[in-house]
Amino acid sequence: MVDVQWIQQQAALSLKRLWPRLESTFHEEASAAPEDWRVFEMRLRREWERLFGLLLGLYGHQYDFFYHLEELLRAAARSWFARPDWLKRLDARREATPTWFQSQQMIGAMCYVDLFAGTLKNLRGRLPYFKKLGLTYLHLMPLFESPEGNSDGGYAVSNYRLVNPKLGTMEELSELAREFQEHGISLVLDFVFNHTSDEHEWARRAQAGDPEYEQFYFLFPDRTMPDAYERTLREIFPTIRRGSFTWRDDMHKWVWTTFNSFQWDLNYSNPAVFRAMAEEMLFIANAGVEILRLDAVAFIWKRMGTSCENQPEAHQIIQAFNALARIAAPAMLFKSEAIVHPDDVMSYISDQECQISYNPLLMALLWESLATTEVKLLDHSMRHRFRLPPGTAWVNYLRSHDDIGWTFDDNDARWEWIDPVGHRKFLNQFYIGRFPGSFARGLPFQENPDTGDARISGTMASLAGLEQAMQSGDAQLIELAVRRILLLYSIILSIGGIPLLYLGDEVGTLNDYSFVSDPYKAGDSRWVHRPKTDWAWQEQVRRDPGSPHGRIFAELTRLIALRKQQTAIYDGDTEFIDTGNGHLFAYLRHGDSQRLFVVANFSCHPQEMDENQLRVYGAGYHFVDQISGQRFSAEQPLHLTPYQCVWLVPCSVV
Repeated sequence: MVDVQWIQQQAALSLKRLWPRLESTFHEEASAAPEDWRVFEMRLRREWERLFGLLLGLYGHQYDFFYHLEELLRAAARSWFARPDWLKRLDARREATPTWFQSQQMIGAMCYVDLFAGTLKNLRGRLPYFKKLGLTYLHLMPLFESPEGNSDGGYAVSNYRLVNPKLGTMEELSELAREFQEHGISLVLDFVFNHTSDEHEWARRAQAGDPEYEQFYFLFPDRTMPDAYERTLREIFPTIRRGSFTWRDDMHKWVWTTFNSFQWDLNYSNPAVFRAMAEEMLFIANAGVEILRLDAVAFIWKRMGTSCENQPEAHQIIQAFNALARIAAPAMLFKSEAIVHPDDVMSYISDQECQISYNPLLMALLWESLATTEVKLLDHSMRHRFRLPPGTAWVNYLRSHDDIGWTFDDNDARWEWIDPVGHRKFLNQFYIGRFPGSFARGLPFQENPDTGDARISGTMASLAGLEQAMQSGDAQLIELAVRRILLLYSIILSIGGIPLLYLGDEVGTLNDYSFVSDPYKAGDSRWVHRPKTDWAWQEQVRRDPGSPHGRIFAELTRLIALRKQQTAIYDGDTEFIDTGNGHLFAYLRHGDSQRLFVVANFSCHPQEMDENQLRVYGAGYHFVDQISGQRFSAEQPLHLTPYQCVWLVPCSVV
């Protein structure tokens, strides 16, 4: 049982002891900028009890706890004094409007700098394009220095303070962040904090036998401990390497490598690791990052006899990072990346931990509903798993740089009389294109030969049927594919939270199979949906609204503009509605005097909803669809065409 009063007393005593020493260390800086020092002290005292309690729980049993605590405070103060003035002004604005990210104005996108624009300099030149799309949030995929060749798409970081020189410099990154912020676009970067590249300085020192840095990782002289751990671990990339440990001939030791052999897991039971990574985090924050995507949050604490996923200490570490950010970089938010069981995804989301989070459940079940044409699992799951704590938001996406995994809850499936194991196999077969009648053209990712489990790779357009339809030349199939794409966009733009686009999908980019000719990519099917942007082609199709690509772009930009006008989408809850029709997914949003009733048809056939349902949940008799401008009366059933989605707002007359 935690003695809260005792922790409060210890926190007060420790700050009383540490603060004069901190004042002495930063006397010159505080004298030169007294207001900055006052603000730092205010935020430190506000967050201190929480930060102290978290670190005490993690490291209080270690003899050098107070040394690391004092060094951590020094690092936070140094970072604050080094923080650019424009970011300090942004800190104040964000603290004054803490729900800024819950606005209906938020529109996110993500891309690889090299694939989308080549360099950071070229990316700045694409600002007019981002503004045309209506973006207010741009996630740049890992761009820090990483190994040549295979670096897991940049997720093997060799230096958190250097941009990959092929992309640009830290100075260019900071300039881009500032310019984008001036135009209302928040910069989002990854914080890869579960592991480093084996080329990182810390790993190199460990390889050289430096005992201090050997403690930064998990190194074992033989298989005794790895075998004991692996009894309860799951394999993440079974087609790349079996198990979670890699033998290093140069060290004659086994290294814990959850993902790839060149990605070494960090040992967070060592307080020096927490402190070192905290300094890297604050350095990245000072580059102008407003949202930090925390990569692989589930894996950062190891405990024998468990899956080493979602351990309580993982939450404590993230919460401690959160408290540090509130002190030295309060404009920055955390985004959780936890592709695990839906209940575990939810456990990382709070204003004290990760304020926003990917919503892998919604993503997976939107694709599931397209495959089955039924919404029962989607509707049931959203009723129980969509609501979030106050001050937080989902990031709703249809595809990312990663694969699609079927992460629904097995008991949710059984409640709807669905066999979860068989259903996942069906979905894999459907989206790989092996199921009769499938419209999808995806590839399997990490197909496990022992379990038959797999995930799915593919661009949004190829998975939604556009690739197959265009190959056939059938105008009706092309029309249905475009409708599926616009249906999915209509939902993530209206359901609440931050919609996120993977750039390239906005013009219906198809799969790029040329990745198999690159030896560093051939074994990773996710590269099929990471093509290099062909700007000449893209500009051509965007000017042709008669092409499916041009139509997707035109309709999407129009939907984005419409979203920004719907005040009901700002913050608030989403109420999911039983339509009485198994093909129709519906929900209600209301806020700032607006009521928005969304109904989506997941069938390739026309469907209707009873007029009584429309009257009750629409709260009236007359409605206008914000998307089509079509007017409806609740004196008759609501008729929807194949894959149609309507955003209904009450109006006075039909």
